[in-house]
Amino acid sequence: MGAEHTDALESLAVRARAALVREIEESGAWDTDPRWREAFETVPRHLFVPYYFVGVPGGYERLWGEHPDPERRERWLRGAYADQPLATRLRDGELVSSSSQPSLMAKMLVDLDVRDGDRVLEIGAGTGYNAALLAHRLGDDHVTTVDLDPEITESARAHCAAAGYRPYVVTGDGARGCAERAPFDRIVATCALRSVPVGWLGQCRPGARILAPLSTGLVALTVRDESSAEGRFLHTPAYFVALRGEGEREVVQHIGGLPRRVLRDELFRFLLTLTAGALDPHEALALWEREGRPVRERFGVTVRGGREWAWLDDPGGPYVWALAP
Repeated sequence: MGAEHTDALESLAVRARAALVREIEESGAWDTDPRWREAFETVPRHLFVPYYFVGVPGGYERLWGEHPDPERRERWLRGAYADQPLATRLRDGELVSSSSQPSLMAKMLVDLDVRDGDRVLEIGAGTGYNAALLAHRLGDDHVTTVDLDPEITESARAHCAAAGYRPYVVTGDGARGCAERAPFDRIVATCALRSVPVGWLGQCRPGARILAPLSTGLVALTVRDESSAEGRFLHTPAYFVALRGEGEREVVQHIGGLPRRVLRDELFRFLLTLTAGALDPHEALALWEREGRPVRERFGVTVRGGREWAWLDDPGGPYVWALAP
C-alpha cells in the first residue's frame, strides 16, 4: 500500500469518525453525559475491526483493511464507521463475535452511569473497542474485560494496544466474573444472558450497577449485597451474541396457534422470551393483551437469596416468573 493512499485512508478515517460521532449525537445518546463524545471522537474503531463480514446472498463476504484493491480498502474503512453492528468472527457459518452498533454502545455506556474512579468489569471482550472506550474515560487500570475464547481476548488485547490502551484482558468464563480484580463498581455485559450470574454480585461493592442484555432488552440492576440485586429494564431493545458464544435462543419459531401479527410484534417477542420455560405462550399472549401491551420499562428482575425472577410492575407479584440459572 503506497504512502499516498495510506494518508488518504487516514484522512478518510478522521472524517468518517467525525460523521459517526455526529450521528450518535443526533440519536440523543449523550444527552445526559456528553463526556462520552470525547471517547468516541478519539478511539479509532477501524483499528478494532481489521476485518469483518457482511451478509451477501448465500453467506458472508469478508472485508479487510489490507486488501490489495484500494476501493475495497475504502469500503472496509467506511463500513468500520457505519452506525451498525459488524460481524467479526464466524464459526461453522454462525456468528460468535461482533462489534456492536456504536449508537447502542454509546447508550449503554451512558446508562452504565460511571463515575470517575469507578472500576468496571466487562463481560464479553469482543474486538476490545468497548473496553478501549471505557479505558479512555476511566483509565486502563480501572477496566477489566473477560471472554471465554482465547483468540478473542488475544485480538482484543492487540487491538487495544494498537490504539494506545491497555485495559486488563482476561481469558475465562464470564459467568464467573473476575474475582482477582474485584470489587467492581460497575459490571456491563455485551453478550445476551438468560439470567444474571449470582456470582457477579459478590464481586461488586454495595450500590454497584449491573447492566446486561436479557430477553432482547437491557436490565439495569442495583446491587444491595453479595446475594441480592434488583432493577428494571430500560426502554432500549438489544440483541447480542449469547454468553459462551452460543446462538441466540429463538423461542417463537416453532410456536403454533398464535396470530402472525402478534409474533411479529417486538414487545410481545420480548415478553415471550422473558417468560420462556415459565409461562405457556398462550398465557403470555393473554397477559400481554390484558395488560395493554406492556412496554419494557414495566418489567424488572430481582435476585435474592439464590433465587432469580422477572416481574411485571411489582417484584412481589402477581406477575412473576422464575429465570433459569
